[in-house]
Amino acid sequence: EVSTDDPETAFCTLANREELNPEEGSIHHCLYQFTRNETLTETNKLLCDVCTQRRCGPKNNIKSEKKYVYTNAKKQMLISLAPPVLTLHLKRFQHAGFNLRKVNRHIKFPEVIDLAPFCTAKCKNVAEGNTKVLYSLYGVVEHSGTMRSGHYTAYVKMRAMNNHLSDLVLRGQSQALETEPVKGQWFHISDTHVHPVSVSKVLSSQAYLLFYERLL
Repeated sequence: EVSTDDPETAFCTLANREELNPEEGSIHHCLYQFTRNETLTETNKLLCDVCTQRRCGPKNNIKSEKKYVYTNAKKQMLISLAPPVLTLHLKRFQHAGFNLRKVNRHIKFPEVIDLAPFCTAKCKNVAEGNTKVLYSLYGVVEHSGTMRSGHYTAYVKMRAMNNHLSDLVLRGQSQALETEPVKGQWFHISDTHVHPVSVSKVLSSQAYLLFYERLL
């Protein structure tokens, strides 16, 4: 079911996405593509209840599916509720004939990401007037190997407790004003081996899963 209080703002975002100009091969570009405006035509047309009722009367009087009216439409997937913890899962495979092949391309991702260009203008848990929805990176899962075998490792940031995040999880609201990455030390974890690493090492990893916590 698709519904909106104001059709004119149905495709509006908290921040102007046209000014984003995301770099190809970045997480911003992935999000931009995932939330792009699509036109539904031909075999993808949308079933229009209003048009159907105008032509045939109430739906329960329609005896044949051929009488349903389909129309061209626009579709866009945007975030309507900014989560306390943002988990991004990158598709690391592609079809090669009848087989699947792993994608080893590096995707750039930042320490702090702004989701505002991908949130609906009336995002439910964003204070009115805010044009930023910031998240700080705290975990990365990386996979090495092929589609048939491999090894998972993780990068995790050891940091102080984020009280603002706790407020958001427990009470559904936050007074967070932080706009900088949460301070802490990064560690690389592989089975029983744990050792400290630099943030540059983390950002150069081939991320499979990304974990961000809400700042603002």
